[in-house]
Amino acid sequence: MRRGACGAVVVAVLCSAMAASADIYRYHSPNGLTVYTNAPAERVSKLLIKERPIPPAPRMMIVSPGVQPAVIQQLPRVTGPLRGVPIPTAPVQLFPTSYDELIREIAARYGVEYALVKAVIKAESDFNRLAVSSKGAQGLMQLMPATAAMHQVRNVFLPRDNIEGGCRHLRMLLDRYGGNIPLSIAAYNAGTRRVEDAGGVPPILETRQYLARVLRYRLAYLRENGVGLQARR
Repeated sequence: MRRGACGAVVVAVLCSAMAASADIYRYHSPNGLTVYTNAPAERVSKLLIKERPIPPAPRMMIVSPGVQPAVIQQLPRVTGPLRGVPIPTAPVQLFPTSYDELIREIAARYGVEYALVKAVIKAESDFNRLAVSSKGAQGLMQLMPATAAMHQVRNVFLPRDNIEGGCRHLRMLLDRYGGNIPLSIAAYNAGTRRVEDAGGVPPILETRQYLARVLRYRLAYLRENGVGLQARR
């Protein structure tokens, strides 16, 4: 393939995979190769693609109780940031994992609640770092390839890389929805478009069940660490 054509292909791939997550630069290496990167070399790189900031989410309601499955509607509700969201009361068996300290470290760095990150991992992969879903989600936090690329995850099966990407994504969602935990969890499962099209948690059974499961685990991990919900408003 001719060099010019090859360059066009590289640019196209980078545009589709990274344009929404990082600026793209081009420079010529000493051996004559044309390099495209999001980490520019000093004074020799030319900006090709400027990162576009993610637009803020529209104002929306928290939850639409009327479209929840009947079995979930009967569950008790809590106040604070979880207002209007049902949480199952069945006890959750808690076990320490080899990832706990890593989760604490990375969650703290991104300002994401430890109990929330651990709850997402529990719900997504049950702490199986090699988990792969039928839809292609991978690793502890079940990152889709596009999400992993967005957050520049190098190895989705390496726990540190995977949790880094998952925490970055949760941080992005929490910022997008003003710290609203239910909306952020729903968007982690169903995507931001479905959440915003629905004006809240979408009426998708899988997403509703996932949300209830994550909230249940989160509550258990908060209690495990001696933290009450009222303190987390």
